[in-house]
Amino acid sequence: MTGSSRAPADLSYPPQVVREYAFLGDGYRGALIGPRGDVGWLCAPTWDSPPALARLIGGDGVYAVTPHDPFVWGGSYEPGSLIWRSRWTTAQARLECREALACPSDPHRLVLLRRIRPLYGPCSVDIVLQVADGFERSPLSARRDDSGAWVLESGTRRARWTGAGDARLDRDGVLRLHLDVAAGEHHDLVLEISDRALPELPDPARLWATTESYWHDTVPAFESSAAPRDARHAYAVLRGLTSPGGGGMVAAATLGMPERVEAGRNYDYRYVWLRDQAYAGLAVSVDQPDPLMDEAVALSTARVLEHGPDLAPAYRLDGRLPPRERDLDLPGYPGGKVVAGNWVRGQFQLDVCGELLQLYATSARHDHLTVDDVRALTQVVDIIEQRWDEPDAGVWELDDQWWTQSRLACVAGLRAAAAQLSGPQAGRLVSLADAVMAETSRRCLGPDGAWQRAPGLTGVDASLLLPPVRGALSPADPRSLATLAAVSRDLVEDGYVYRYQPDDRPLGEAEGAFLLCGFGMSLAHLAAGDRVEAFRWFERQRASCGPAGLLSEEFDVRERQLRGNLPQGFVHALLLECAQRLGATGEGPGTD
Repeated sequence: MTGSSRAPADLSYPPQVVREYAFLGDGYRGALIGPRGDVGWLCAPTWDSPPALARLIGGDGVYAVTPHDPFVWGGSYEPGSLIWRSRWTTAQARLECREALACPSDPHRLVLLRRIRPLYGPCSVDIVLQVADGFERSPLSARRDDSGAWVLESGTRRARWTGAGDARLDRDGVLRLHLDVAAGEHHDLVLEISDRALPELPDPARLWATTESYWHDTVPAFESSAAPRDARHAYAVLRGLTSPGGGGMVAAATLGMPERVEAGRNYDYRYVWLRDQAYAGLAVSVDQPDPLMDEAVALSTARVLEHGPDLAPAYRLDGRLPPRERDLDLPGYPGGKVVAGNWVRGQFQLDVCGELLQLYATSARHDHLTVDDVRALTQVVDIIEQRWDEPDAGVWELDDQWWTQSRLACVAGLRAAAAQLSGPQAGRLVSLADAVMAETSRRCLGPDGAWQRAPGLTGVDASLLLPPVRGALSPADPRSLATLAAVSRDLVEDGYVYRYQPDDRPLGEAEGAFLLCGFGMSLAHLAAGDRVEAFRWFERQRASCGPAGLLSEEFDVRERQLRGNLPQGFVHALLLECAQRLGATGEGPGTD
């Protein structure tokens, strides 16, 4: 383990493997819940705020509801929602803890609902709460008010815990409660965390009712998709990661979850990547316009019009740039270290411009494009026109190179946008696309006719599967077919796809397979007319999830483990897009 040797005061809730966590989200923040009913990660009041519960990365702060007796664990989401039910079986009883972040949400006040209910016989649970004041080891001071609620405070954070009036405060600042619940009854716990004064005491029944209604009214049925349940779940994850106030979709809920043990690849993904936002907007609007599409367009337009030629790849919810990376003195998730901020600040990623044009073209196809959106579209075209021949960091955010995928993403975006416009502007976009394609073909084709990663950088890149899908060139073009064949030959292991070959080591030793690329393989085969292969790739990728149906960025093929931050937004976006496009073929199972 890298990082600090310090350990939190209570080691009763150590980190679990990534696949065993469930995710609660309300758009402004998210929580991860482990198999012992332990909420080990939660930032409040918003995604990139300092954490209130940080046991996942070796910090202070945990909130656990755990059976008193030995148990086996399970759980599931209520369909089409992020309402999670942890379930346990002991020798004497079966019980559940229903949990959710209350919705509709308030950007200044988090409300975490937990309802404990025996399913068979009476149950006994042990409850622990410690709210931290950020990354530092300074738990909030705690007192019980006249209502019996626990009030926890620091200089910048206020918390209130109701339903636990009999809890005891130990010398380490941890609240502990042993609770017995009789058969046929239930017990509600409500935790609020805010950066402002708290309102009147919450009514759990009302909060549960509004949260249930929110998810019922928000998530489409996706009945015609190839996997309706997984499509609904993917949409719910995207909704849970996306700020209702127009701040955008964060890439993931967590930071510091290593993609590779001791490899130094530990990132903070609690920010809004415009590329990921575009992927999500495309995925939710395959058939019909969707509020998440409109929010993605509005967010993108706001950033483009504000920053123009200085457009950045990623932002905070409030529109500021992410902070610069810094290492924190915490033990970290095993095998990793804690890094806050992101090195993407200051990068130029040309492919983002192409993805934004795809998003604007989709909005135009649904007749949702506004005057401001058209202004933003024009500015994005200007950026491509002025900078397409410059090196950039590319989709994988590496050293600046003349990345092939960046150019082809722009070609695809220009062609898609031109198809939705008319007159001289459309002609300008087509001419620019033709010029970029001609130069990219001259510089970036390998001896086998497949696209290589960059001029002078041999080998194929799995990101090059998507340009034909998006319309940069035909899927039947010899360059597309050669690239699909090269990826299948050089970057595939056991039904999973790696980004590229970074060195001479065998696949899987340098990094895990990228689930985004696996879903891209499905879309590429579908575009090429091979529905059977498209379904095979889709089924393989979606089966890599854990019990909660969540996906991270990478999958360790040999150990069959998810790696990296969780849940990864763009992976769920591609899952959702695949499910809909495969369903539209009229073939395949059509059910889960």
